[in-house]
Amino acid sequence: MSTTDDSYVVPHNPSAAKQISLKEKWWHIMDTWKIGIIPLPLFLLSGALIAIDCLGGKLPSDIVVMVATLAFFGFACGEFGKRLPVVGKMGAAAICATFIPSALVYYGWLPDVVVESTTKFYKSTNILYLYICCIIVGSIMSMNRTTLIQGFLRIFFPMLCGEVVGMLVGMGVGIALGMEPFQIFFFLILPIMAGGVGEGAIPLSIGYATLLHMDQGVALGRVLPIVMLGSLTAIIIAGCLNQLGKRYPHLTGEGELMPDRGDKPQTQTLTTAFSGKADVTTIASGALLAVLLYMLGMLGHKLIGLPAPVGMLFIAVFIKLAHGVSPRLLEGSQVVYKFFQTSVTYPILFAVGVAITPWEELMHAFTLNNLLVIVSTVSALVATGFFVGKKIGMHPIDVAIVSCCQSGQGGTGDVAILTAGNRMTLMPFAQIATRIGGAINVSLSLLVLSNFLI
Repeated sequence: MSTTDDSYVVPHNPSAAKQISLKEKWWHIMDTWKIGIIPLPLFLLSGALIAIDCLGGKLPSDIVVMVATLAFFGFACGEFGKRLPVVGKMGAAAICATFIPSALVYYGWLPDVVVESTTKFYKSTNILYLYICCIIVGSIMSMNRTTLIQGFLRIFFPMLCGEVVGMLVGMGVGIALGMEPFQIFFFLILPIMAGGVGEGAIPLSIGYATLLHMDQGVALGRVLPIVMLGSLTAIIIAGCLNQLGKRYPHLTGEGELMPDRGDKPQTQTLTTAFSGKADVTTIASGALLAVLLYMLGMLGHKLIGLPAPVGMLFIAVFIKLAHGVSPRLLEGSQVVYKFFQTSVTYPILFAVGVAITPWEELMHAFTLNNLLVIVSTVSALVATGFFVGKKIGMHPIDVAIVSCCQSGQGGTGDVAILTAGNRMTLMPFAQIATRIGGAINVSLSLLVLSNFLI
């Protein structure tokens, strides 16, 4: 190991040699012993500092303290999931990072000051949307133009087929179990494919409250656990699909929907992003690009009602296809994407588990009949995406992982599913599956319900 500090190079002094040896051992610990991405000494230090604040009865919710807090707990939960036998390779890290915090909150094992500060920080900053916009813009800027066009044009067909088959299978299983068809569809199958909480469960509960003359809180209490169980099922399936891809590499593009047909390699831009050419100012510009595109998406939401992440996605695609940004700025966007993917995912999932994942409601929905309907619906949806994707010339495993996102818990579910499947580059397609697919499902189903009751 070389060093530029000449004061350490004293070859004939045994004590100096011993000092160098201790130094290098320390460096070795810092560089190789890690919890997630955090060197073990820094992980222990952050834990000690958080404990001191908790013993003092107040944990500040400002961004400085919360970065350390979310990183400490998020990577601890993720690391625990990764080290579990068998399931550790099937998406357990994302599951543990989301649902362990939820359980800790419910059973009172997480200090109240941590819960309060985390919830306040998550809800006041909307940090999830910063994460999503950086991931979406970076992943779009990482694709070549041909792949982008073909992927967006073809992905809708397996999505549609998957939803139809999933609904039919779920209805069939529920009826076979003796459940009422109305309850199966509107309170089990539809929440699974509704697009999450904000864009799915809440609009559904409002519609049910109006059309079925029930309290919205009661409706939301019935719908929300099903959304979470569907997302949990999708996370597990995505982890299994990732392992399937490792065993049968010809079935996957490792994050690419379309096979390479001889044009420029689809991952070329990703590798050039880390060639050292992207300086700090370029990386900062890439982050600002993502933020500004999201602000444009928010403007679109105000004008035409399109969800901001979807509006941002379409604008980013247009900019990419029109060569609207320079190759250097593309590299900056890709570095930002890589940073958020590796460094922010598990802290975000921990915050989601603490702030918006109610453990008690999840457990109440954990009945055998519900599980059978949910698992059969999601499995049929994903399997259909797999085989239809393969039939039309796409990478079946990657299409199937996008299909998993049709059952996800909104943006947070997409993050967990793609993390479990190790396919974060598919975030743009996941957002289409979740946001657009969910909005269509909710709108059409409430329309049918209103006509059915008249």
